[in-house]
Amino acid sequence: MTIDYTQARENMVEQQVRPWDVLDARVLETLAALPRESFVADAHRALAYADLELPLGHGQAMAKPVIEGRTLQALKPQADEDVLEIGTGSGYLTACLAHLARDVVSLEIHPDLADAARARLETAGLGSNVRIETADALAWDTDRRFDVVCVTGAVATVPARFLQWLRPGGRLFVVQGVSPVMEAVLHVNDVNGPRIDSLFETDLAYLVGAAPAPQFVF
Repeated sequence: MTIDYTQARENMVEQQVRPWDVLDARVLETLAALPRESFVADAHRALAYADLELPLGHGQAMAKPVIEGRTLQALKPQADEDVLEIGTGSGYLTACLAHLARDVVSLEIHPDLADAARARLETAGLGSNVRIETADALAWDTDRRFDVVCVTGAVATVPARFLQWLRPGGRLFVVQGVSPVMEAVLHVNDVNGPRIDSLFETDLAYLVGAAPAPQFVF
């Protein structure tokens, strides 16, 4: 069976993403334009536009389209802004961020995922403004500051270094808490002082090294 990916993409936007209150025109245009099927394993291509998480290996998964849509809408990357993505994963959200922003640095701890994402971006003709680094975000550091920090895996608590990478007025999206009930939040580095906006509840795999300490049960 041949899948009409253009139609599947349109259905994803209109039947999944938009009904979940993703109404930002630039975000919807990005999701409607980028070939999500190019960023999933061949075995899962038929499910590229389904309302599902898709496994990537290493216990990681590609988020559902609705989560990606809500993430992009919360961050609102602008054409003159620089983005740091923590957790490249499939490279699809990386491509979306690159479509919306000026420049993207993306960190991926697993070398095979980083290599695959680079190859997918190149094959799709996307990501000329993306640099993927194989690095552990909990150990990596930079003097550079970003307008947007997008954390694609969950954390028990937000590492201070993630917030230090924000410019004044910068926004950080992260899912925090303890599975199975986690909260997606937006940290805003406001001139009047830091602010945290609660967005929605979800449940994601943790970033490597960012899970809560095991609780001893007597």
